[in-house]
This record gives sequence, structure tokens and C-alpha cells, in this order.
Amino acid sequence: MTADLTNPIFTDEEAAREHFESLRWPDGPECPHCGTVGEATELKGKSTRRGLYKCRACQKPFTATMGTLYERSHIPMHKWLLATHLMSVSKKGMSAHQLWRMLGFGSYRTAWFMAMRIREGMAPLKSSPLGGEGKIVEADTTFVGGKEKNKHANKRIGRKQGNRGKQAVHTLVERGGRARSDHVANVSGKTLRPILFTQIDRKSSLMTDEAGEYFQIGKAFGRHERVNHEAGEIVAATLTATRLRATSRRSSAALSAHTTALARAT
Repeated sequence: MTADLTNPIFTDEEAAREHFESLRWPDGPECPHCGTVGEATELKGKSTRRGLYKCRACQKPFTATMGTLYERSHIPMHKWLLATHLMSVSKKGMSAHQLWRMLGFGSYRTAWFMAMRIREGMAPLKSSPLGGEGKIVEADTTFVGGKEKNKHANKRIGRKQGNRGKQAVHTLVERGGRARSDHVANVSGKTLRPILFTQIDRKSSLMTDEAGEYFQIGKAFGRHERVNHEAGEIVAATLTATRLRATSRRSSAALSAHTTALARAT
């Protein structure tokens, strides 16, 4: 993907606004309040900002940025478009510092804010749950925040700080499919339960490690298998497995009784 960075949409505010409106509203202004299309009037008062429309159907004002990552921002639209383009075409990603240098605008905090919003806007929609019947979803947590060797030793206890000061990130991976990550305040059943229950289909097979917070949660899914990373073994821990064992015991008992009856008859 290539683009001319001297294009007016990256340097002129009015051109940027018109360009964004044409992308957002190909059939004319659409009211985000009532959904009416093409029934809005642009307000052009002296004290009115450009791009403000008023719906004739519901009489409510709106702009093209409502409901987007550009909403409620004082940053010029042409800077938003330029930042979005740069982050979209960067093959190896772009840091907030690099974005700040290339924009030549505002402070590092402004560039960091823009980068975070753009990344959030690029995140896949979580409209449908992962997995399903016959599918496996893996769940695990990691801690982000620096290498262990770079930490200061705790003089009182004579060892490194471990995960102290790091941020917990929980990830779900559908085998052969999608992946989702969530930042969690802490690793516990209370914080992980709503994530797994809302983002994984209950008919899925859940694959986790042997962390205790998954023990009760796993019972709500079609199958729950736990991996012992140290031993390299898979430990079945599911309601399905329990039912299968119970069925097997009943079948064995029935077969034994039937065999005894045949023996007595003969």
C-alpha cells in the first residue's frame, strides 16, 4: 500500500474532514442517533465548528467522528489521518516515539494517546465467541514488564522481584482460528470467569495449564484438559470425561450381570 504523504488530506484540515465524511457516509450524512440517512443539514453559524450536522428527523446534532476512535478529540483530523495511515502501512509496527517524530506535532504523550486509540480501533471485533462444538480453545496468562535479569534484587529477601510490577495479560487462542487478549488486574477465578464465559462457546474443549483458577471454570465447558508443563502430560479434568467413566462403569456392571445370568441358565 502506497500513498502520497503530500496529499491535502494529510496537511489540510478541511480536505481531511471532507475525505473522512466521504468514507464514512458514501450515501450522505447518517444520523448516529436515529439512523436516518441524507436528512441532515450542516450548521454554518459563526461560532459553530465545521462538520457539525443537525438531523431533521430527530433534531439532534452530530459529526462524522461520533462513534469512531476520533470522537471527542481536539487533535486535528488531518493529523489523525496521517497517524492512522503511518501505523497501517508500517510493516514492522510503529512505536509512539517514532510516530511523534514523524508527525512533528504536539508532545510524546499526544502521540502515545493517538497510537493507543488507533491500535484499539484496529482490534478485531469480539462479536462472536471463540470455538464451538468439536473445537479446542487454549487459555493462558503471561506477565509483561521487563526481563527478570534487569530487575533490582530485593535485599531483604535476597532474590529478584518475580512478577511484581508486571501487568497480567490473558490470551485465548482458537486452534486454527482467532486469538484474543485481555489485560487483567490479577489472575484469579473472579477475573478470568467473565472473560472465558463471554468469549468462548460452552461446547468448546478448553485447554489450560494446571492453575487452580481454571478448575471450577473448566466444568462449564464441553471438555476441559489441563497440561502439566513440567511433566509434559495432559490431565483430563472434564464433566464429559466423568460422564464417560460413569457410563463405562454402568456398561461393565450390566455386562457382568448379563454374563452371570447366562452362566446360571446354562
